[in-house]
Amino acid sequence: MKNDALRLFFALGCPLELAEAISTWRSSLHLHGRPVAAANLHLTLAFLGQQPRARVAELQGLAGGLRAKAFELHLDRLGRHRNGLLYLAPSHTPEALLELVERLCSNLSSAAIQLDNRPFRAHLSLLRHCPMQAIDADPCFDWPVTRFSLFASEQSTRGTHYRQLHTWPLLRNDLGASGTT
Repeated sequence: MKNDALRLFFALGCPLELAEAISTWRSSLHLHGRPVAAANLHLTLAFLGQQPRARVAELQGLAGGLRAKAFELHLDRLGRHRNGLLYLAPSHTPEALLELVERLCSNLSSAAIQLDNRPFRAHLSLLRHCPMQAIDADPCFDWPVTRFSLFASEQSTRGTHYRQLHTWPLLRNDLGASGTT
């Protein structure tokens, strides 16, 4: 049955206020293409593809045992793949993000979850089928990343919607705090 499987991925869900700011900036570029809805903006950590619905609890357990640090993500680079995908990316990928992806993928591999073998490249998709890249665009978005989530990709007559199934906090680094614990 079709309802027995879900199209799943782990990702950093873009906070609403930041997603709206990015969408407004993207609109100001006046580029053609199919925009990714503000509510769907995210940075994929691991794409799982079709998985049995019964496996969601196992995936939640694998992610729930993960210990990784919160970090700041600075999206300051605009790029475009040959397939027309326009995206935002960091010039420098934070070490904490790379560690999160490595730990998550290690846990998933240990559970015999087949993952894409392409190297991880941090990016946030903005437009699909974009024929060109803005030449004078200068993105500058700071994203304090404090959690990661498991999402299901769902199709409807209104398009694709990413539904958050579960969220896990990242460990706060309070070194810059007042010194109290």
